[in-house]
Amino acid sequence: MIGTRTKICGLSTPESVTAAVEAGAAYVGFVFFEKSPRNVSVGLARDLALGVPPGVAKVALTVDADDARLREITDRVPLDMLQLHGRESPERVAEIRALTGLPVMKAVGIADADDVGAIDAYVGVADQILVDAKPPSKGDLPGGNGLSFDWR
Repeated sequence: MIGTRTKICGLSTPESVTAAVEAGAAYVGFVFFEKSPRNVSVGLARDLALGVPPGVAKVALTVDADDARLREITDRVPLDMLQLHGRESPERVAEIRALTGLPVMKAVGIADADDVGAIDAYVGVADQILVDAKPPSKGDLPGGNGLSFDWR
């Protein structure tokens, strides 16, 4: 059986980090995507990450970030993992792993059974796969939309 570990993302205050940790989150995430209402600055993320206790992984969520942005984030924020939540190809995922030296969690959007096959392209490239509901076609956010899909 595959174990389940919980990630709470979009944290932006010390209180939200504490609440996530006390609730048993294995990962806490900081969003670096300007269109998101949960977007944080590199400085704030650094301060929040420094307050995360050992044993809880600190994750930076990015969306189609370029190398300069990735370096800015990873040089200043003590992280354990990157979450790629954009349209990054398997080749780009490999490039990002090499560039940052961090494990990568790749988000794959699922609306129905036909979308499940997209996961295969990232197996062996990403360290972890995050399955998320596919966003609405006219939406600005690639995730965190409060949507679900039929898991059967």
